[in-house]
Amino acid sequence: MEAIKKIAVIGGGSWATALAKLLLANCDRIVWYMHRQDRIDDFIKSGHNPVYLSDVSFDTSRIDFTSDIDRACMAADTLLFVTPSPYFRDTADKITVNISEKNVVSAVKGIVPDHNMIITDYIVQQFGCDPDNMLVIGGPCHAEEVALERLSYLTIGCHDIAKSREFAAFLAGKRMKTIISTDVDGIEYAAVLKNVYAIMAGIINGMKTGDNFMAMMVCNAIREMDRFIDAIAPMPARDIDRSAYLGDLLVTAYSRFSRNHNFGSMIGKGYSVKAAMMEMAMVAEGYYGTKCIHEINAAGPDVEMPILNCVYEILYEGKNPHRALKGITGSFT
Repeated sequence: MEAIKKIAVIGGGSWATALAKLLLANCDRIVWYMHRQDRIDDFIKSGHNPVYLSDVSFDTSRIDFTSDIDRACMAADTLLFVTPSPYFRDTADKITVNISEKNVVSAVKGIVPDHNMIITDYIVQQFGCDPDNMLVIGGPCHAEEVALERLSYLTIGCHDIAKSREFAAFLAGKRMKTIISTDVDGIEYAAVLKNVYAIMAGIINGMKTGDNFMAMMVCNAIREMDRFIDAIAPMPARDIDRSAYLGDLLVTAYSRFSRNHNFGSMIGKGYSVKAAMMEMAMVAEGYYGTKCIHEINAAGPDVEMPILNCVYEILYEGKNPHRALKGITGSFT
């Protein structure tokens, strides 16, 4: 296994900014691709991302910025994708150079809409990359708290455990702890599902249904997650109680930083789905993840997923949230 020498960050949002800050604590230089040159120019001029996490300062002399994604891919041996999942394909499909020998890290925490594929599967299929060179970042980490240097934990998944450890070292720090895993698919599917359940948590909060019911929903959500992941990506040693699964679910369901929770909360308060989406400053990825997982489950494992189906009915079939919730309360245990 060749050592990781240079990392390119692909994306310019809040999570990309937080991860870039972590990398620069352990790397001499990074490459950073953003698709808008004006944002790059403002970043270099001000020393911080002009749009996201603008309180976080950077030494821009250690960053090789580019708005040319092919140039970013050629300059690095490891590509870290950090884009919202609905826009991932638009970004990745701009790549025209050969990246089949690269290490590719997904911090997308989403799924490829219309293809219903997790990010690593799409990259392997589209670019001929080695599955053993695919890594994922998961766990309960809001970009805002990472930027504030609050104690956080990330899980790095890769089939090649040595590669997991090597990349984890580029993120680890005094306030950032890393956990190693080989469960690439499980971590990716959990990252999609926790956004769906966070929307449900927001709906419950917006409707003022109460903490008791919220707790019951989350308990049932982790079991629902476990059923689906075990069916779609079997792995005997998987422990659903670990932070990459349960931990990520909890922080996304309850935190005020959670876009998906806030999106659901607006719907619970009476906003239409369209109005809630228009109010959101950033993408609520659970909206897209709900449809993708619903279609994957219907076409394949067909496991019992009453919470997912309830969110789908509210978001895509226009069902009244109060009526939709009544339909699943009897299934909770």
